[in-house]
Amino acid sequence: MPQHVIAIDQGTTSTRAIVFDASAQPVATALREHAQLFPRAGRVEHDPIEIWANTQEVVDEALRSAGLAAADVAAVGVTDQRETAIVWGRRTGLPIHNALAWQDTRTQPRVDRLIARHGVTAFAATTGLLLATYFSAAKIAWILDNVEGAREAAAAGDLLFGTPDTWLVWNLAGGVDGGIHVTDVTNASRTLLMDLRTLDWAPELLEVWDIPCAMRPEIRSSSEVVGEVRRPAALAGVPIAGILGDQQAAAFGQTAFEAGESKNTYGTGNFLLVNTGADIVRSKAGLLTTVAYRLGNDAARYAVEGSIAVTGSLVQWLRDNLGIIRTSAEVEELAASVADNGDAYLVPAFSGLFAPYWRPEARGALVGLTCYVTKGHLARAVLESTAFQSRDVIEAVVADAGRELDLLRVDGGMTRDALLMQFQADILGIPVVRPKIVETTALGVAYAAGLAVGVWGSLDELRAHWQEDVRFEPRMSADERSRRYRQWKKAVATSIDWVDDDARILMGTTD
Repeated sequence: MPQHVIAIDQGTTSTRAIVFDASAQPVATALREHAQLFPRAGRVEHDPIEIWANTQEVVDEALRSAGLAAADVAAVGVTDQRETAIVWGRRTGLPIHNALAWQDTRTQPRVDRLIARHGVTAFAATTGLLLATYFSAAKIAWILDNVEGAREAAAAGDLLFGTPDTWLVWNLAGGVDGGIHVTDVTNASRTLLMDLRTLDWAPELLEVWDIPCAMRPEIRSSSEVVGEVRRPAALAGVPIAGILGDQQAAAFGQTAFEAGESKNTYGTGNFLLVNTGADIVRSKAGLLTTVAYRLGNDAARYAVEGSIAVTGSLVQWLRDNLGIIRTSAEVEELAASVADNGDAYLVPAFSGLFAPYWRPEARGALVGLTCYVTKGHLARAVLESTAFQSRDVIEAVVADAGRELDLLRVDGGMTRDALLMQFQADILGIPVVRPKIVETTALGVAYAAGLAVGVWGSLDELRAHWQEDVRFEPRMSADERSRRYRQWKKAVATSIDWVDDDARILMGTTD
């Protein structure tokens, strides 16, 4: 039997392919960035055609680098930027509009009307989610309402919708020539359209958003064979056996399989997941309820999640918009050139504030500026904002659970930044533990795919692969920790209630 699994990790800013061997070690990696399209304030788009082209390139490159052929690969798994929405033609295979990324807020007017009519928690009992632009349903409806002829084509059964996992699996399986239209329970649970109890689409919610049933993908398990690859040719015949939303994949890669186990991923945004087992737990502190994973025909496992919109992308903003650094890796060196943040705080509410505040009208704020502040202090404020936002969601977890966390397991690209990880431990007052493999998103979906075809036999076998790399112990005094967090909360307060009706007109987010 082949002993390698390839993971396709379709993220917010890039697509990568990573080949793992049977000991869960990465043996080859390839990555391509895709364009971030900002047609106007509040709008964030991606080109699905570019993403599919990049996917084929990274798969080919990773296999070449590993010296492997399709016959050496037991399975492929797909993980993705969950709430991003794509609508394409069933017969043409072409998107009818760019993908609307999960940060896109153009649907705020429609969401506001629903909130005014039903309340922000109107669909939470069914979906576990709050009414927000973050989720896919409003984006799908916007595309149908704003692309000429889309409503008619959808009614005729000519259009399909999906998150990026659905788009990639459909294309991997042949597209218009045999494509499989599926998603998994974790991605479906982020659409505002799936019932957490039945693990199926909720007809009443499809009706709320006026989305025809014929557009929906079939909801499958996170770990089961759904079909086989037909393209790219280098991977032809390999089973497609794992699908997970990126944050659930990261938790799976961290082996957070059971109730009470958690992880915090540091990527474009930050996402804290706490497994709640077979129980659907409703947060009272601003967290979301979501599906953690489902293996084959087993019962689903659930989680509560704290979602933060802007963390790693703030470093890219420092690089691309302000030109203060040339590469993202330079931010740590620049931040380390000063002893602290100079009492400057940056709240990156570029798309509003997500958990635990859920304030869509908030906008970014840089406060506490004096003549003393330098670009080094600004770089430090950028990194520290990630740690402060993570404390915000951890405070919510503690409020829901009624007990403190003993430690925080972390993963994702930003965790390579030792300065950030040390500050995270300092501002939380608990150890922060980084594993040897920080790309746990790809590892998690590789695990899911490998389990489905027998590369690995059990969750216990996967646990044995997890290894601690570095443990960051808190060094900051309790008084200083309290002072800095108090200042952060004051900074957050300045960002709230920023967008009013006049600002919405200027941004083009009114109807």
